[in-house]
Amino acid sequence: MRCPYCSTDNSRVVESRAGDDGNTIRRRRECTNPECARRFTTYERVEQRPLMVIKKDAKREEFSYEKLYRGVMKACEKRPIPAEKVEEVVAGIERSLHLEYEREVPSTVIGEKVMEALRELDGVAYVRFASVYREFRDVETLAQEVLSLLTESSDKGK
Repeated sequence: MRCPYCSTDNSRVVESRAGDDGNTIRRRRECTNPECARRFTTYERVEQRPLMVIKKDAKREEFSYEKLYRGVMKACEKRPIPAEKVEEVVAGIERSLHLEYEREVPSTVIGEKVMEALRELDGVAYVRFASVYREFRDVETLAQEVLSLLTESSDKGK
């Protein structure tokens, strides 16, 4: 495995363990270049048939774990949410998509799954994502969404 820091094409595995979802293996690696010797993490997962995402304009593109991860991370930016929790959320969404859809999935389904997961994880991250995903046109629509989140939150506390 190539080192992401010095590009040496050799590294050694220091530690391996199964991911939380049971479908990945997390490997801690160390660069064998003595001048670098830095550590990094890689993930190994079973290669699955590509899942195609049907966009709103009916175009299709291949599902991207990295794109989904970046979107969720952006919503969680500057929030007290560990990166591992974000990885769990994204892996869970990816797993459910592969279980529910064989070849193609509408982008709206992905957006709704992300919103559902973020709503459970963190209210601010949820509102951030929802404001972009739902394309709120005005402050009133955003306020309604926040109020529904507050109402739901207070109902849970009872």
